[in-house]
Amino acid sequence: MLWFMTHSLTKTSVKIKCLKLVFDCFPYQANLTHFSHLFLSVLVKFNNCAGNKGVRYETNSLDFKVRADGTLYAAHHLQVPSKQLILMVTAWDPQTLGRWEAMVRFLVAEKSQHNGHKVRVFQSSFSYFSANGLRRQKRDWVIPPINVPENSRGPFPQQLVRIRSDKDKEIHIRYSITGVGADQPPMEVFNIDPVSGRMYVTRPMDREERASYHLRAHAVDMNGNKVENPIDLYIYVIDMNDNRPEFINQVYNGSVDEGSKPGTYVMTVTANDADDGTTANGMVRYRIVTQTPQSPSQNMFTINSETGDIVTVAAGLDREKVQQYIVIVQATDMEGNLNYGLSNTATAIITVTDVNDNPPEFTTSTYSGEVPENRVEVVVANLTVMDRDQPHSPNWNAIYRIISGDPSGHFTIRTDPITNEGMVTVVKAVDYEMNRAFMLTVMVSNQAPLASGIQMSFQSTAGVTISVTDVNEAPYFPTNHKLIRLEEGVPTGTILTTFSAVDPDRFMQQAVRYSKLSDPANWLNINATNGQITTAAVLDRESDYIKNNVYEATFLAADNGIPPASGTGTLQIYLIDINDNAPELLPKEAQICEKPNLNVINITAADADIDPNVGPFVFELPSVPSAVRKNWTITRLNGDYAQLSLRIMYLEAGVYDVPIIVTDSGNPPLYNTSVIKVKVCPCDENGDCTTIGAVAAAGLGTGAIIAILICIIILLTMVLLFVVWMKRREKERHTKQLLIDPEDDVRDNILKYDEEGGGEEDQDYDLSQLQQPETMDHVLNKTPGVRRVDERPIGAEPQYPIRPVIPHPGDIGDFINEGLRAADNDPTAPPYDSLLVFDYEGSGSTAGSVSSLNSSSSGDQDYDYLNDWGPRFKKLADMYGGGEED
Repeated sequence: MLWFMTHSLTKTSVKIKCLKLVFDCFPYQANLTHFSHLFLSVLVKFNNCAGNKGVRYETNSLDFKVRADGTLYAAHHLQVPSKQLILMVTAWDPQTLGRWEAMVRFLVAEKSQHNGHKVRVFQSSFSYFSANGLRRQKRDWVIPPINVPENSRGPFPQQLVRIRSDKDKEIHIRYSITGVGADQPPMEVFNIDPVSGRMYVTRPMDREERASYHLRAHAVDMNGNKVENPIDLYIYVIDMNDNRPEFINQVYNGSVDEGSKPGTYVMTVTANDADDGTTANGMVRYRIVTQTPQSPSQNMFTINSETGDIVTVAAGLDREKVQQYIVIVQATDMEGNLNYGLSNTATAIITVTDVNDNPPEFTTSTYSGEVPENRVEVVVANLTVMDRDQPHSPNWNAIYRIISGDPSGHFTIRTDPITNEGMVTVVKAVDYEMNRAFMLTVMVSNQAPLASGIQMSFQSTAGVTISVTDVNEAPYFPTNHKLIRLEEGVPTGTILTTFSAVDPDRFMQQAVRYSKLSDPANWLNINATNGQITTAAVLDRESDYIKNNVYEATFLAADNGIPPASGTGTLQIYLIDINDNAPELLPKEAQICEKPNLNVINITAADADIDPNVGPFVFELPSVPSAVRKNWTITRLNGDYAQLSLRIMYLEAGVYDVPIIVTDSGNPPLYNTSVIKVKVCPCDENGDCTTIGAVAAAGLGTGAIIAILICIIILLTMVLLFVVWMKRREKERHTKQLLIDPEDDVRDNILKYDEEGGGEEDQDYDLSQLQQPETMDHVLNKTPGVRRVDERPIGAEPQYPIRPVIPHPGDIGDFINEGLRAADNDPTAPPYDSLLVFDYEGSGSTAGSVSSLNSSSSGDQDYDYLNDWGPRFKKLADMYGGGEED
């Protein structure tokens, strides 16, 4: 048998069946929502099989004791720190030296009572063993759990338990352990001496890393054969308070409506503790450390110490005074024991949300405004209100209503979304002559309804006085469009009606003047003072200006206000038709066969008048000339149509003017004699005019047609002869010799001789030096045989025959050549520069010739004047002014 013992147990043992454990549990009951500590009193009775009255009892806890009768009880009031309580009870007999031990475990459970409250009930269970030094019997061991405190300081390795086998006296036993913490990760947390069976823990334990271990102890011989069945070892790490509570969030945000009643839920804060939650080490309790601001009370909120729920505890939350609270919450383990527990803090920000507990109020009781008459969409007054609720929220947004003073709906009040002001706006034009002022009563409310118990303020209503200013209004015609009816053809100057306007400005002394604005036919006149309308011409219903028997004219009425205003009115004249137009025959032209009974001509009449001054028409042939009725006849079809046909058996082809008298049905009736041109022609079997017949019907006989053809032939012959003559003349012109070079032919060139100067640069030179000197001696003394022909002769001119002015009717080329010869022989005829002699320098020049300059010996003074002519002449003066060396 494999068994174990702690270092405090004796080696004696007795049979376990001789031990009987009887226990009763008397729980202390308390309401879970109010209790803070729980206390326990337990009765346990131990009886042995022999009934020995000398058995003594001991426990491993100072909190519990056992009486001589075996009753286990609590030595004093104690706090149960967790959901489980374990203790060891030892019974020993001093006479027989027998010793018994039992482990008692108390488990905490929650049960509901009939009143709905929950209570904590402690239930007990136990494991036990006994020892006797006289005799050992084989049995299975029930090993109590081994408790190891975490964070132990050692020294390590630290012995936990010793395992022995009954056969260790007979053979050599080797002990080992397996499981997590031994040969499974984490490795070598526990180890065992294979010879002595002592098991050790090798390092400090961390319950938050692992709370328990399950190992198995093995015993084998030296050959590795199993000697005993494995023993289960349960090792529990006893929790120590080595972790602070940690809040899930460092900052919590919550909100609560202003004016909330005490007990209103606000928010929940939560902190977690890594320590054992079944012990006081992991039991967290909450409390409020500080509240900022402390208004209106320093304790506006409270917190449930176990759940972390924050609720209001005092009344007086007012967003308009305090909009936000900052609450520091502390979480402490050890069930909130500030002396032994560990603590941590978090911040709870509580926002006081707005409710509509402040009605809007007008800043003043009366407002005023002014509006011109006949204006719309004009803001006449701004209403200002004060509301202490949250701006730009439904609790703050203002809605304005007009409750009296505007029965016709001239005004409305719109809300400015930015300033919350009410803008009194004109939506229906007001009339100064009807209302000079308005007294409005307005009310303001919020978009959201007021909170329960809040009433509207007296200042939520105000009066608005709106004055209407008078403006110059345009005159208007009361009846527009005005319609009158009269017969057409009324004489000029007839008074038709008085078309007057009304000036709405009754309180202004103003005069109205009238004028025409539109009179398409210029038929009307209007009196500028009183608006009386008379005719300026005869009104004709059949005029193009009439539409549907109605003539329209527009008139202007203007006052003399400042500034002037005007209005327009339209006069409609419905013209009643009279029989003033005689009917006209239709059609004007027609075609008929020269033989009767082949076809007829349908005729009708057109009358510019309207019913009853039109049809039925009467068609008849006049008695004069008599040939009309002799050749033609009219047959009436109905009141508007008749048929014209031949009376005789045959009528020669041609165009005949047939007069027909057409009479309308007016009162009195009018008639008209219209002429219809009828083409009479031979027809084919279908009753259609043939081509020859159509020509014959045009009125041309055979002789006339032959004459026309002869005229056409003569005309073509004349055209041909003219073309032949023109060709001949052209050929003769080319055969004659040209007297001048074609390039110099003035007929093909345009020469311009009227340009006298080259511009500003030519004006820089003294042109007087190039002019003819005043003396004429050089002309008279010219060498015989040398003459300038670019100047008009001065002496007596010989008489030449006068050139003909009218061209000779002969060849134009001969005429031009004769004129050219006459011009060349006439020295008085321009141009004078036709032929120039450039190799003659002349005599008696004031400047002299170059040869004279070379032969002169007068010195430099003869050439000094050349320096004044410019740089080009200066070089010449230097060349000839050098004296004899030059």
